[in-house]
Amino acid sequence: MNERTRDSGGAARLEMQALLDAAVDREASDVHLIAGHPVTYRIHGRLEAIEGTPLVGDDVRRLIESILPEGTSTRLDEGKNFDCSVATTRRGKPCRFRANIFLARGEWCACLRHVADEIPTFEWMGFPEALARRLIGHTNGLVIITGVTGSGKSTTLAALIHLLNRQGNCRIITVEEPIEYVHPRISSSVITQREVGRDVDSFFDGLKYGLRQDPDVILLGEIRDRDTAQMALSAAETGHLILTTLHTKDAKGAVTRFVDLFPYDAQEDVRTQLALSLRSVVSQHLLPSARPGEKRALALEVLHVNHPVRAAIRFGKIDSIESAIQTGKRDGMATLDEDLQRLVDGGRISLETARKFAKESDGITPPGKRLPA
Repeated sequence: MNERTRDSGGAARLEMQALLDAAVDREASDVHLIAGHPVTYRIHGRLEAIEGTPLVGDDVRRLIESILPEGTSTRLDEGKNFDCSVATTRRGKPCRFRANIFLARGEWCACLRHVADEIPTFEWMGFPEALARRLIGHTNGLVIITGVTGSGKSTTLAALIHLLNRQGNCRIITVEEPIEYVHPRISSSVITQREVGRDVDSFFDGLKYGLRQDPDVILLGEIRDRDTAQMALSAAETGHLILTTLHTKDAKGAVTRFVDLFPYDAQEDVRTQLALSLRSVVSQHLLPSARPGEKRALALEVLHVNHPVRAAIRFGKIDSIESAIQTGKRDGMATLDEDLQRLVDGGRISLETARKFAKESDGITPPGKRLPA
């Protein structure tokens, strides 16, 4: 590397550091570096571009390369997409981001998501701790956290693992892409975190070999393919608790999505396995706050597998899962619309926002004007 290249790299790192510092100061969840656009932050769910000229592809590559972990810069020339974790220093303390780097119209772009220094508390997240304790209280089976991209699934999983870790006497394995939250070592538990692409080749391999490492609980960052789904079912059946995510908009969609990973002639057997192994599904939505400048509000739909739900999964009557959630309040279940109404009544989200995301928008009423049952 000649002196000019070194100086250029140093200037790019300082520029990138300033952009990331500003993102944290402004409470941005994401930083977008897109050719043809100025640097753009997502702040409490809204996109805000900073003043300046639009980026070009060479700008983005220069900024990205300045902060890539050692040994990963060659991946820009080897593929068209990759994920990694990025660590910088801010005011003398580590600051971490999850980065997705990709090509668009032949030019490099990136999205960096800020990962908090500490694992958020359930109170800060708006996630009921009683629900969290129920999810990790299963001695075996499959627990799925579902939602669209950016709905906080990874943060929820991290908080669940942190709770397990602190309770002690638990052998925990995580398989993530990339590792976001780094869990502390606690003397009464043993935890190992493996990153896809660095420590292990795939989620499937991480789960396969993880079963030989004496686990009590395995966090599987995402189920994306049939082989991983089958391995997760087998692990859940053999006495392990598997925590994972799927990209679906509601709880019943997680069941459909899981089964649809398999060919049609295998789906009946898969439904039988899933009916026996699935324990809970939590569907998450992060919604704009009604209070300007405040963080987004978490809305949940909660499904626990009881006898009616198990029968619905087994016989492919997916629509009846919705009814089971509506009538399952005694079992700890909650519909999305019920939680949206709670947030409206508490002034956390607007009536318009709630109706936009509700399954039955007419059922969401203004605060204090609940319709009679």
